[in-house]
Amino acid sequence: MTTVRLPLFPLNSVLFPGLVLPLNVFEERYRAMMRELLKTPEEEPRRFAVVAIRDGHEVALSAPGLPDRTAVPDVGPAAGFGDDPVKAFHAVGCVADAATIRERADGTFEVLATGTTRVRLLSVDASGPYLTAELEELPEEAGDESGPLAEGVLRAFQQYQKRLAGARERSLSSGADLPDEPSVVSYLVAAAVMLDIPTKQRLLQAPDTASRLRDELKILRAETSIIRNLPSLPASELTRGPTSLN
Repeated sequence: MTTVRLPLFPLNSVLFPGLVLPLNVFEERYRAMMRELLKTPEEEPRRFAVVAIRDGHEVALSAPGLPDRTAVPDVGPAAGFGDDPVKAFHAVGCVADAATIRERADGTFEVLATGTTRVRLLSVDASGPYLTAELEELPEEAGDESGPLAEGVLRAFQQYQKRLAGARERSLSSGADLPDEPSVVSYLVAAAVMLDIPTKQRLLQAPDTASRLRDELKILRAETSIIRNLPSLPASELTRGPTSLN
């Protein structure tokens, strides 16, 4: 079992391998994390782990700008995540490699990272200025018939795009615009389809690519059917989960 200890960045969203993650970092615990990552030479990966929050608050109540000025301030690296932070997070997350970390004049950061490898959360350490975690790297197994399944998912995804955009004659993306490697297809579709966090999390932690693609095929067919029968669902993505201030 290969394990690694990395800074931990919990979010109200799921990060998938290969997908880009922009972050607006303003809380002190995460600013401290970015200052530490900047000590890593540019030619080396500046890695941290992203996990989706199961039960807790992405932004602590002490953060500036929140409307409730009467709330008891919650400070420290585990603020908003209870006495045992590991229970507040989903068990499988994704390592992020920060290609860009830019500090603004006010001390906040603009970060652009990319998901790389799935990891399983083993433990969380809240003794420092920010959370760190012991993580087990998860291999990506292809599974049975991942190639044909990827082709089916791409076709279903294009139909989903058509319905979502109200198109009838052609897809929003041509075949040349979409990947053909099964694992890449599985993660791209998982990130692109409008789904709630538990469903995206289920896709992230699928045992292999083929299992993820089978699940996506069912989801795409169901979502396309819903859109076809209930076409007037404006801004439906806004009902899928809370807005991320990060």
